[in-house]
Amino acid sequence: MRDDAMTKSEHTQSVIRSASLVLAGAGHAHLVAMRHWMDSGWSPPPGSLLISSEANAWYSGMMPGLIAGRFTLDECAIALAPLCQQLGIGLVQADVVALDSHKQLLELSTGAVISYQHLSVNTGSRPLMPEHSDNSVLLVPAKPFPDFIAQWKSWQQSPPVSLMVLGGGAAAFELAMAINKRFRQTAVSVVCSGQLLGSLAPGVQRQARHCLMDADIKLIENCHIDTIAADSVWSEDNKVMSPDAVVLATGASAHPWYRSSGLSCDAAGFILVDERLCAVGAASVFVSGDAASANGSRRSGVFSVRHGPVIAHNIKAVFENAPLQSYQPQGNALALLATADGGALMSYGSLGLGGRFTAPLLGRWKDYLDLSFMKRHRL
Repeated sequence: MRDDAMTKSEHTQSVIRSASLVLAGAGHAHLVAMRHWMDSGWSPPPGSLLISSEANAWYSGMMPGLIAGRFTLDECAIALAPLCQQLGIGLVQADVVALDSHKQLLELSTGAVISYQHLSVNTGSRPLMPEHSDNSVLLVPAKPFPDFIAQWKSWQQSPPVSLMVLGGGAAAFELAMAINKRFRQTAVSVVCSGQLLGSLAPGVQRQARHCLMDADIKLIENCHIDTIAADSVWSEDNKVMSPDAVVLATGASAHPWYRSSGLSCDAAGFILVDERLCAVGAASVFVSGDAASANGSRRSGVFSVRHGPVIAHNIKAVFENAPLQSYQPQGNALALLATADGGALMSYGSLGLGGRFTAPLLGRWKDYLDLSFMKRHRL
């Protein structure tokens, strides 16, 4: 934790409470864990807290559908207060800005400091930023979702003339298709440093390129954007284009407070965990979702959801002096990519589907899975 913050908190006695258990973040893993506790009839110790920047948890799988106009805001959000009330957990609406894992203290954006006995971190990641930017072009990170939604609402009143989606993963593809569908007069482009959907099945890569071409979305691959300056986007010294806005759907980067927390982190700043999703060298801290650097686990909603049952069991186990479970990452992960028109592309291992006849069926399957997740985790 920052020295100036600690000095201030110690001087003003701003430690507002102590908690046996603090859940930091309302990501997919914590939602799944809370649902497991409700189903099993177990409640965390009295005084336990959930720290969330928002009163709602947003489901990432439905965000492109929201942008495309297929879902409403309410359909994509899970109110946290009813879940917390059911489990007897206090809800604190704030961001975590610092962690001192040695003193077991969390500092919040409100200035409050919370001491804990056990901590579970599920605070996610943020998009990678270009190396240099002079703020001459509007940059809109795809995460956190509430900030992106606020910009999307503004665009509904005054859509941009041209917009670049920076990134080559599933989020970049889905958001580009959704924005293009919602704002027909906006010239949308996708720029990625490698190949589009390079980690997915080749068949899905081909189908995605066809989708972008049919939607008249410009695709530029193998183009690393390092600078945004003088109203333009640059790759080294080459001007790529001059969009009104850039949506950052790039790879995940770690929150700065992970590295300064005293916990062991990987080279990218994400928190190292063992097979039980415990922070390496800190048995009182669990880490899940994008925040975790776990062998065999990737930063996507599918893997975060799979962390949930392990987190649920292991947190319960530490309070009952029971054995902890190990997380077993799946070999292949199912990816369903929304095409903004109700259809979807599918990738599973080397299998890729999403042609003219299968895309509508895959879209209905994706909707069923997404809406089922929301129904199960919402009270």
